[in-house]
Amino acid sequence: MENELRPVWSRIFNFNWKFGLFLVLVICIPRFILVLIANSTGNYGSIGLIMLISAVAPFLFLTKYGRKKIGLTRPRKYSGLVLALIAGLIVSFLLYYIGQSIYGNHYENWYNYIGRSYKIPTQINSHDKAILFAVVALTGMIFSPIGEELFFRGIVHASFANSIGEKKASIVDSSAFAVTHISHFGFVYINQQWHFLTTSTLIWVVSMFLVSVLFFVFKQYSGSILGAITCHAAFNLGMIYCIFYLL
Repeated sequence: MENELRPVWSRIFNFNWKFGLFLVLVICIPRFILVLIANSTGNYGSIGLIMLISAVAPFLFLTKYGRKKIGLTRPRKYSGLVLALIAGLIVSFLLYYIGQSIYGNHYENWYNYIGRSYKIPTQINSHDKAILFAVVALTGMIFSPIGEELFFRGIVHASFANSIGEKKASIVDSSAFAVTHISHFGFVYINQQWHFLTTSTLIWVVSMFLVSVLFFVFKQYSGSILGAITCHAAFNLGMIYCIFYLL
């Protein structure tokens, strides 16, 4: 029987929920803290490192068989990638309208708060703004979709699925993803003080959970982790567009 884990790791771990929990704790707790620090200092360099580590994890821990098992393979349905792109964009705009309807241009609006980290100059011409948007959008469509999907919908999901099945594993990885994103919005740093926004955080966490399930759906539909990555990248593109041009 083929082993998902490389020999050096299979001596220590089994590819099951315990291994998945180990990964979540080792990656997500430091990430949570680093994002909070970045939000207070304005230095986001460490976040890129976390995304890189998340993306590398499947290649560090898994055999070729293990990587195939988590979805690192060609899509079974390329049409699934197109649908994933459309769905990701739609959901990102839906989340914008929910935030605007309830909170307007207030920091309790998740896109408003997240957009502050982009440091968009108030006095900027349309050409320079378009260039800045392209840079931010390209970065947002590459690093977090690849890093987070290979991690959450990839190695973490598959390890839990070995123990509790696909559907329950999706609930676990989506929950981990959603809670981790409280560091991006939930604990907010405003006027040199930390605040926890109970109601808007609850909406944000539920939204992130549902979005995560959507990413998983397109992974399953396309037969490849590329389905999840594409949907995630499209969501980020829509979110960044809303922040640049609709807020």
